[in-house]
Amino acid sequence: MAGRGSRLRPHTLTTPKPLIPIAGKPIVHRLVEDIAKVINQPIDEIAFIIHESFGKKVEKDLVAIAEKLGAKGTICYQNEALGTAHAILCAKESMQGPIVVAYADTLFRADFTLDSSADSVIWVKAVEDPSAFGVVQLNDKNEIVDFVEKPTEFVSDLAIIGIYFFKSAENLRSELEYLLDNKIEKSGEYQLTDALENMKQKGLRFVPGKVDEWMDCGNKNVTVDTNNRMLNFLHQDNENLVASTAVIENSTIIPPCYIGENVMLKNATVGPNVSLGDNSKVENATIKNSLIQTNATVKNADLDNAMIGNFASFNGKFTNISIGDYSVLE
Repeated sequence: MAGRGSRLRPHTLTTPKPLIPIAGKPIVHRLVEDIAKVINQPIDEIAFIIHESFGKKVEKDLVAIAEKLGAKGTICYQNEALGTAHAILCAKESMQGPIVVAYADTLFRADFTLDSSADSVIWVKAVEDPSAFGVVQLNDKNEIVDFVEKPTEFVSDLAIIGIYFFKSAENLRSELEYLLDNKIEKSGEYQLTDALENMKQKGLRFVPGKVDEWMDCGNKNVTVDTNNRMLNFLHQDNENLVASTAVIENSTIIPPCYIGENVMLKNATVGPNVSLGDNSKVENATIKNSLIQTNATVKNADLDNAMIGNFASFNGKFTNISIGDYSVLE
């Protein structure tokens, strides 16, 4: 990514990954909405575990997401990368009653009823190459009997996607505290899978929750692809994805596209598979398969597989780009 007059800021230095919008909503917002649908019961509190450097603006946005779902929003800090078990335990004051633990860089589509009689439900998805994932093994009662991390030989194709339900948060908390108190770690990190194994050894019942679609948001290319897939799902669900306040002048929208509030299109062709955030402007441009955040300006461009941040300005002949908030290319 280079060019004359360029000032580039990568997305990792600007918008935290969980707040990158997918089809108009932050990843974490869509994630908690989808989890709420699956568990089908009121949510009292959502605890967000973040690094303190995210800042107060991000914390305010996260609390607002919880409040939109009728829940209390709580901010917890993990300022050292000491593993998944350590991260979850950073929210120990919020760990009461039934609990869902989710990693905020993944989205899913599922149609199953949560087995609330189980001690734990682990969301899984069948994958072609299980060797790249942690997987679960099942018995003939559809219960999880083993966890295998990146198996070199085939044992199961059911990959753990990073979403878990526990009937007792207090029980989970106790197992996590045991790991930290006894310094049970791997390569300097405390892992949730060790707590799961201990719980299983004590006779707790684990069952799978199988999802139909699993979408990653780990880097630019997969995030753009996830945006494309989510747009198609929402289009199939007949959701209205074009804001009534959008101004469309001599322009064509090829669905599915998300067009946010007060977007202005002039002499443009947008779509398929494009998200344009609120207050963005597109002029003399063709855009497809791209994710553009809020208050961005795109002119004289032919973009495909692009990701552009908030308040960014792009004017030129670049293609296949990824630029963060407040960047300028002209």
